[in-house]
Amino acid sequence: MKRLSILKTIVLTAMLSIGIMGGAHAAEAGTPAEAELLVKKAVMLVKSAGPEKAYDEISNGKSLKDRDLYIFVYDMTGKTLAHGANPRLVGKDLSGLKDTDGKLVLKLVLDLAKEKGKGWTEEFKFLNPTTQKIERKIVYIERLGETVIGSGVYKN
Repeated sequence: MKRLSILKTIVLTAMLSIGIMGGAHAAEAGTPAEAELLVKKAVMLVKSAGPEKAYDEISNGKSLKDRDLYIFVYDMTGKTLAHGANPRLVGKDLSGLKDTDGKLVLKLVLDLAKEKGKGWTEEFKFLNPTTQKIERKIVYIERLGETVIGSGVYKN
């Protein structure tokens, strides 16, 4: 069973890496399927390379960034461990971060991680790093031990 899971992750990662997910790479915005694959790729990187190397690649490298898609990693208290859109957030506690409507963004992420271990959050508003505009967003996360790895999709 474990081999099947590893094989699925490898196949999904390969599909993302070589871009056979249809014409989505030509589009400006990432899709939900691409966000999920990016998270799976990040989870696999953490497991294979270890957290230190993986977090450095997430925050400073290019392999886990695609248009408006990027990876973030938080511990279960809301401390930023890695951030693909803004490496200056690493080490900061974002547990109190609210969107423009006052919704606690990280609470959505952490509650989902605690309750289900993976899945999509409800919608909130967040700054899109490619448009520099506040846009509606949903986030796909997977819990890995005491961390949460995620990526989001902006909905204009």
